[in-house]
Amino acid sequence: MTVHAETTQHKQHVFAAPAPLSRGERVLAFGTIALTVLSVLPVLTVLYLALGSAGDNWQHLIETVLPGAVWTTILLLVGVGALTLVVGVGTAWLVTMCRFPGRRFFDLALLLPLAVPTYIIAFSYVEILDYTGVVQSTLRSLFGFQTSRDYWFPEVRSLGGAIFVMGFVLYPYVYLTSRASFLIQSAGTLDVSRTLGAGPLRLFLKVALPLARPAIAVGVTLALMECLNDIGTVTFFGVKTLTFSVYETWLNRSSLTGAAQLASVMLLIVFGLIWLEHYARRRQRFFQSNGSETRALPSYALKGLRGWMAVLACALPILFGFVFPALLLLSKALRRREEFFNPDLWQAANNTLWLSAIAAVVSIAVSLALAYTRRLNPSPLTTNMGRLASIGYAVPGTILAVGILFPVAALDNAVANSLRDLFGISTGLILLGSGTALIYAYVVRFLAVSYGQIDSGFGKISPHLDMASRTLGQSALGTLAKVHMPLMKPVLSSAMLLAFVECMKELPATLLLRPFNFDTLATTVFTAASREAFEDAALPALLIVLVGVVPVVLLARTTVKTFRQKQNTRSAALAPAVAAPESA
Repeated sequence: MTVHAETTQHKQHVFAAPAPLSRGERVLAFGTIALTVLSVLPVLTVLYLALGSAGDNWQHLIETVLPGAVWTTILLLVGVGALTLVVGVGTAWLVTMCRFPGRRFFDLALLLPLAVPTYIIAFSYVEILDYTGVVQSTLRSLFGFQTSRDYWFPEVRSLGGAIFVMGFVLYPYVYLTSRASFLIQSAGTLDVSRTLGAGPLRLFLKVALPLARPAIAVGVTLALMECLNDIGTVTFFGVKTLTFSVYETWLNRSSLTGAAQLASVMLLIVFGLIWLEHYARRRQRFFQSNGSETRALPSYALKGLRGWMAVLACALPILFGFVFPALLLLSKALRRREEFFNPDLWQAANNTLWLSAIAAVVSIAVSLALAYTRRLNPSPLTTNMGRLASIGYAVPGTILAVGILFPVAALDNAVANSLRDLFGISTGLILLGSGTALIYAYVVRFLAVSYGQIDSGFGKISPHLDMASRTLGQSALGTLAKVHMPLMKPVLSSAMLLAFVECMKELPATLLLRPFNFDTLATTVFTAASREAFEDAALPALLIVLVGVVPVVLLARTTVKTFRQKQNTRSAALAPAVAAPESA
């Protein structure tokens, strides 16, 4: 009866006439609409530019560039998707459902490749596997080979090399979503399958995999989005994808319209990936009883050879995606210890710190505004505004750079002309020259990272706290400052840290929108690796990796800790119900 009364009261509250908005709430609502428009503006600008005429360039692009770039991009996406699927799902199943040596360690360590940007892995493997690299040099010295004609070795600077490198860096996206899905699957369903004679392989293929397919689709889509955004790996390996073609058309052919038209083709692929992700999980709804949630999942003990094969299967992705590149960077950095005192390096590090910190703070502020507006006025409009503002994460940095340059440059020129005409002051391009445009790109690109966490954090705070605060005389903004933000300090800290690291690693937008003579750690690595100066790139790359490891470790520990707490809570809740029949 109590539950029914609360439900009825809740329904009456939902359908009641909304109270008039206060002045602060109106300002917040207007600001939210403006922020959403600013977030979507780069994509709309790209589409607008694509409608213009590129002259003979577009005909040249259609005949010579576009077919090969589209085909190469599709092959790269298919290869990376297949590799991340196999590695991510396979390792997630092993650490979730099997017992073998080092299982707890691998549960955390399999996320480490997330700390390494793809372009750093790329130039590391060029140094490891190229003709002058460690592997081939060792082979020649061991077997007495004189030239490359004396033996066969796979070419790392190829499409296959790009698939290998990007697959072992991006598989954690699939691992995370698959692992979470396997952990929450019903123990009862798996027990029934085992009772009916399903062995480990059949249980995985026929039961667990179909149940986890929606989560796997999300993980693969995220990995492919990152793959499509990459410019460092494809440049180092000479793989001419659409991203590379946009970059080359803009800078080498000086055709912004042609670059926008190629970027529009990339947008079609992005929206196609999003549609495929939704299509893969259409009409898929799986439920489980509360009783099965409280029991531990059945697991298989892998002993002897099987156990060590599981260890090898989990160790190889970590070795390929993190350990080998990190060891190479460390050895190269130690050889060039004098670089520690290079003022250019620390200037690049300082630029990276300030840009990423400012972008992270702005991203948190925008996310708070969007999420709090949705909390104050839950409706399809506010929900869709949050989704629209987060669309930048699905758009490659190259496209964002194209879409941001045009409106920002127009505003910059208008401001400069006005100041010159009115006051005789020559300011130049303030927004582009100060890095403001780059911060804008960072915020739009990674807003989804902070918005998702903050919106989820608001969802865990009882609305009764809002009611109590407003009853005691607090305004909506006062409630946000004095009630919500103190409760959400862990969420805000985590969101800011992740946004900071993502901004620090971003390469495509940084290359295209940075001011003249302005370097970050990412551009320093890219520039040095592009001229084959791998030792010069080692130290800044190592700094990026070391900073990136921190949020990855925190993410891994939080994920495991959260699940164990939920399991303990459910078990404690079930204990009185189990004990009651025994006492009776």
